[in-house]
Amino acid sequence: MSEPTPSPAPLDDNQLIAERREKLKALREQQRQGQGVAFPNDFKPQDKAAALHSAHEGVANEELETRAVRAVVAGRMMLKRVMGKACFATLQDASGRIQLYITQDAVGPEVLASFKHWDLGDIVGCEGTLFRTKTGELSVKATSVRLLTKSLRPLPDKFHGMTDQEQKYRQRYVDLITDAEARQRFMARSQGVSAIRGFMVEHGFLEVETPMLHPIPGGANAKPFKTHHNALDQEMFLRIAPELYLKRLVVGGFDRVFEINRNFRNEGISVRHNPEFTMMEFYAAYWNYRDLMDFTEALVRHAAQTVAGGQQLTYGGKPVDLTQPFARLTIREAILAHTEAGDHVDDTGWLIAALRKLGLSEEKNRLSTRSLASLQVLYFEETVEEKLWQPTFIMEHPTEISPLARANDERPEVTERFELYITGREFGNGFSELNDAEEQAARFQAQVAAKDSGDDEAMYYDHDFVRALEYGMPPTGGCGIGVDRLMMLLTDAPSIRDVILFPALRREI
Repeated sequence: MSEPTPSPAPLDDNQLIAERREKLKALREQQRQGQGVAFPNDFKPQDKAAALHSAHEGVANEELETRAVRAVVAGRMMLKRVMGKACFATLQDASGRIQLYITQDAVGPEVLASFKHWDLGDIVGCEGTLFRTKTGELSVKATSVRLLTKSLRPLPDKFHGMTDQEQKYRQRYVDLITDAEARQRFMARSQGVSAIRGFMVEHGFLEVETPMLHPIPGGANAKPFKTHHNALDQEMFLRIAPELYLKRLVVGGFDRVFEINRNFRNEGISVRHNPEFTMMEFYAAYWNYRDLMDFTEALVRHAAQTVAGGQQLTYGGKPVDLTQPFARLTIREAILAHTEAGDHVDDTGWLIAALRKLGLSEEKNRLSTRSLASLQVLYFEETVEEKLWQPTFIMEHPTEISPLARANDERPEVTERFELYITGREFGNGFSELNDAEEQAARFQAQVAAKDSGDDEAMYYDHDFVRALEYGMPPTGGCGIGVDRLMMLLTDAPSIRDVILFPALRREI
């Protein structure tokens, strides 16, 4: 009995790429001989896969063939099945997939022979008529088929796709080719941003654009990226927030403005942080922080309805209910509700000892010099923040860490400020704006002193912004909402990198 013939060893990517380059070389040679074009650009698809499926859903094969419905499609070949004088292929375009049926009788022996040498990943154009196979699958019976782009690199295994998560982020183009969920997630993101923009415009807000290169970084406590402007011969900073420019526009008479903006902060990277991220900031004259909370709540619900199709969500397997009024707690109330601190919440000595037990050092956090309100914020961040799963507005942040927010008239040690928490993370930050020019100048001076003491996230003194306030800014409320984090929630994405097309990564070596 003869030994079975061993299966050929699988080719590695380098061998497959070499084979594909040889095929491209042959195409270029044919072009030199006047036989076609290696990379033609004269094919115009007229139909999308999803639209064809939708338009002919439930239509029987007999009717399709009687009507001779024409289809002209183009896309990437994801599957191929060769069977002598006939071949099946699956074409993927931006909308979905549709099957092709290529026969020798319809396209000719030369075209069929060429098709058999095409590879998965190649971009193909096809004209033909619609029919249904015996299994009922809508397909295009090709009358002509063309190779439009030769793919030189093989796609990942069709059953497993890209399994390395970092590779998915680094080579997003391959991730989008092979993972329908990834494509859907980013289409959902686009729909969500459009929904936010539409909601703002419908409520009388003017969309504006403000500088991304700032001579002075401002609008947030954050470490900026630095660059140099050659023509002006001066140091510049990538925007950490558009706030101070948007408020200048309120001074100028635009009562309601918003910007969907890119911000840059030279800080850590995590599942919740990317150094380049998207925010939507808006400002409304004659609003205070309570008006902002009402509006933000409505905006989040609207985005959820658009992206997720409802306001009762699931994130990480746990329910998130946006239909109920969002909770509103002061920092002190949140500590009392979610910890065993009790009366100790107002004891600076107890809070300092508790924070040290939690691992906060005196050297880095300057615990002994902080006010009671500031210590409560630190304790809240360490013990309560992650417990706020359902939507919760946390209010009344200390004045000393809120240099742009209006102080509470009755308790000047805290501000009319809130942060929105959902699933244990911050989604937004808003406050009644400080419009007292002299008080703003004093706050900036305190920030400069903090920077001189080593706080590299403290703000600079912005003389022009103070000058703008001196012309008079009406009472105003302003809020920033993290678009990336909101899209994480609405698409049930575990990491911010899953909703950013090209997240920041260490450069490949």
